[in-house]
Amino acid sequence: MTQSARRIPIIPTVLVTLAIAAMIGLGLWQLLDRLPKKEAFLAQLAANPAKPPMAFPRFPDETLLFRRASGLCLQPTDIKLAGAGKSGFRAIAECKTGAEGPGMIVQLGTTRDPMAKIAWTGGEVSGFISHAPDGRSLIGSLFDRTPQRLMLVADTPQAGLNPNGKPDIASVPNNHLAYAGQWFFFAAIAAIIYTLALRRRPR
Repeated sequence: MTQSARRIPIIPTVLVTLAIAAMIGLGLWQLLDRLPKKEAFLAQLAANPAKPPMAFPRFPDETLLFRRASGLCLQPTDIKLAGAGKSGFRAIAECKTGAEGPGMIVQLGTTRDPMAKIAWTGGEVSGFISHAPDGRSLIGSLFDRTPQRLMLVADTPQAGLNPNGKPDIASVPNNHLAYAGQWFFFAAIAAIIYTLALRRRPR
């Protein structure tokens, strides 16, 4: 065994090398797999507003985001306010759509009054499909794979509310390039730190 080989701790070096390889692999996965898939998905969503209107779907399907749709709310069972940034609050109704089925969520409009009492008895609603508010935390969503529910955002505000915002494809995050850069950065930092640690070891 050479003098240089004796100076390098084998097991820590193997472990660090495997960790760096794993981080590089995750970066390549984000860059070569996740990013192209997300870009294709966003291109599909960007084309959705120009497609013919459809009935509001019974079950979640993310490929339908931003499609124009309509649905009949037979009876609102609950109307709540949810934060809407600069617009104040969104009025969101849970609706019955028949004796069977999961029902429908409708964003009726917006208001700046946090104490607003929304009086709406239901009816035919048309608009575009969006995600319904999701109360799960980021960590919770990693373990709960239940699809996020969809919501019909009304074109015409209901119950005297202010208009909803227009559909915006930019609201769908695409962070895979940044994730890839982070993994490559972590790999580089790990390599630099371990190299410096080896050089500073007593001989």
